[in-house]
Amino acid sequence: MCTVSKVKQLTMADNKILIYQVFPRLFGNRNMTRKQHGTIAENGCGKMNDFTSDVLRRIHDMGITHIWFTGIIRHSTQTDYTSYGIPHQHPAIVKGKAGSPYAIVDYYDVDPDLAEDVAERMNELEALILRTHKAGMKVILDFVPNHVAREYHSITNPQNTTDLGEHDDIGMGFFPQNNFYYCVNEPFAPSVPLSINGEDPYVEIPAKATGNDRFDNHPCANDWYETVKLNYGIDYCDAGGRSEHFSPMPATWQQMTDILLFWVSKGVDAFRCDMAEMVPPPFWEYATTRVKESFVDTLFIGEVYDPKQYRTYLHSGFDYLYDKVGMYDCLSDVVRQKRPASSITQQWQSTDDINHHMLYFLENHDELRIASDFFCGAPQKALPAVIVSLMLRTNPFMLYAGQEVGERGMDEEGFSGCNGRTTIFDYWALPTLNYAYTDRRRLSPEMRSLQDLYKKLMLLANDEKAIREGDFFDLMYANPASEHFMPEHLYTFLRKKDEDIILVIVNFSEKSISCSIHIPQHAFDCLNMAEQNVMAEDLVSNETFYTRLSSSTPITVTTQPYSGKIYKIRSI
Repeated sequence: MCTVSKVKQLTMADNKILIYQVFPRLFGNRNMTRKQHGTIAENGCGKMNDFTSDVLRRIHDMGITHIWFTGIIRHSTQTDYTSYGIPHQHPAIVKGKAGSPYAIVDYYDVDPDLAEDVAERMNELEALILRTHKAGMKVILDFVPNHVAREYHSITNPQNTTDLGEHDDIGMGFFPQNNFYYCVNEPFAPSVPLSINGEDPYVEIPAKATGNDRFDNHPCANDWYETVKLNYGIDYCDAGGRSEHFSPMPATWQQMTDILLFWVSKGVDAFRCDMAEMVPPPFWEYATTRVKESFVDTLFIGEVYDPKQYRTYLHSGFDYLYDKVGMYDCLSDVVRQKRPASSITQQWQSTDDINHHMLYFLENHDELRIASDFFCGAPQKALPAVIVSLMLRTNPFMLYAGQEVGERGMDEEGFSGCNGRTTIFDYWALPTLNYAYTDRRRLSPEMRSLQDLYKKLMLLANDEKAIREGDFFDLMYANPASEHFMPEHLYTFLRKKDEDIILVIVNFSEKSISCSIHIPQHAFDCLNMAEQNVMAEDLVSNETFYTRLSSSTPITVTTQPYSGKIYKIRSI
C-alpha cells in the first residue's frame, strides 16, 4: 500500500500541474440571446481579448498552472469570412453553425471567430499567450493529428511546407506517401444530406476515408463524417490487416511535426493531443523527440482510452495521459453509487507504476457535466471525488470551465441537444462562467460558495508539500467494513513529505458518517512516522482537535454528506 514517487515529474517550478480547460468561444460571450441554431450575429461569440490580464490573474488565483484554450486553431464553420480571404466551408459538412473545433481546416491559422480584428487574429493569439505567461501560467493548445476537415486547405502555411493532400495520388486507396486514404472513383455519399441552406450539393470525388476509421464512402450521421482520416503509413484495408509502411518515413510524419514546431515557436507550452491512440506510436516517438530537441520543456498530453496502451504511448514520448477509462469512470460510478468507494484502491493500483503520468479530471468537453440531470444533478455530490482527484497523488488534475460554479450543461443549443454537455458546435453563452471571473456579485450565493471551495482545494494541492510532492499510503485495507467504518461510502488515505502529514477522509454518502480510522503499523514504518500526540487541523474548515497518532489508537472523525476532511497533522 505504500508508494514512493520515483518517476521524474514534469512540473512547472515544482508545482502540481492544475489545468483549466476553457472555450474562448463561450467564455467571454456576453450576448445572452442564446437562440437555438443561432448565428454569430445573433448569439455572439467570445474573443481571445476577453482574457484580459485581470481575468487571467483571477484564473491563476484559483491555483491554475496551465490553461488549455480549446478551439483556437481554425476549424470548419458556417460563418462566412470570404471577405478576409478565408475559404468558405460547405455547410453540409460542418456540424453546427460554429463548427467542431476538431475539424481543422488550417493547422497554421487561428479561428477568426475569436478575433476582434480578423486580419490580426494571429497577433491577438500571440498577445494572449504573452498575457498568460505574464500571469504565471502555461498555454496548452489542441493538436488534432488523426483527422482534418473534409475541405482542409491551408492559406497560411509557411513557404517551406507542403499542404496536406497537395501531392497525393488520388488514384490509390492507400499509398504511404499520401496524406489521405481514398475510395477510388467513388463519390462521397454519407447518410446526411449534402445540400442544405439552398447551396449546391457538396461534391467529393474520390471520397476520402472518414476520421473515425471509416474506409468506405458512405459514413452515417453518427460517424465523424465532417472529417477525413490522416495517413501515417498504415494500410488498414490490406489483406493482412493494418500493415505498417514506415520506411521511408511517410510524408504525414514530417508535415504534422512541422505543425507542432510552428506552434511551439509561437510560445505554446503544451499540446493536448486529440485521439492520440488512433495515430501509431512510432510517429509520436519521432514527433515528440523532434519537438523536445529544440523545446525541451514542451508537454504532450494524450487522449488515450485503452489502458492496455497507456505504457506504449508513454514510452512514445507522452508526458501525461487521460485516465478516463480508469479513475474517471471509477469516481463517476462511486459518485452515482454504482461502485463502493473502496473500489478507488483497485483503480489507482492498476496504474501505480505510471501514476505520475495520469491526468485526473471529472469534467471535460466530451463528458457529462457533474450537475447535469444525466450525471448526479447537483455539483456538491461530486466534491468527494474532486478531493480524491486533487489530493490522491502528485499527478495533474484538470478543471473544465464552468465546473467550479456548477454549470449544468442542460441547454438545448442547436446542433447539440439537451445532453448534459456544453456545446462545442454552436454559438452560445454561459452567463455563470462569464460572471465567475468578471462580476461574481451576479452569481448566486451557492455558486460563489462552490467556486470558493474549488479555489481552496486547488490552492491546497500546491500549497501543501505533502500533497504536491509527498508519498501516499492507502488506508482502506486497514479499515474494512464494520460498525466503525463504511468502505461503501468512505475513502481514506495519508500523504507525507518530510515532517508534513496529511490525512484525508471523504464521504460519498448523503448522510453524515462518524467513523474510526485505523492507521496500521505498516504506515508508520513505510512513511517513517513517529507515534505521538498531535493536533489535527482540517484545512478546509480550520476546525481542530487533539488526538494520538498511533497504530493502537483509531482517529475518530465525523464527515458531512458529500464532503471530506483534509487534516494536517502537527505534533504537540
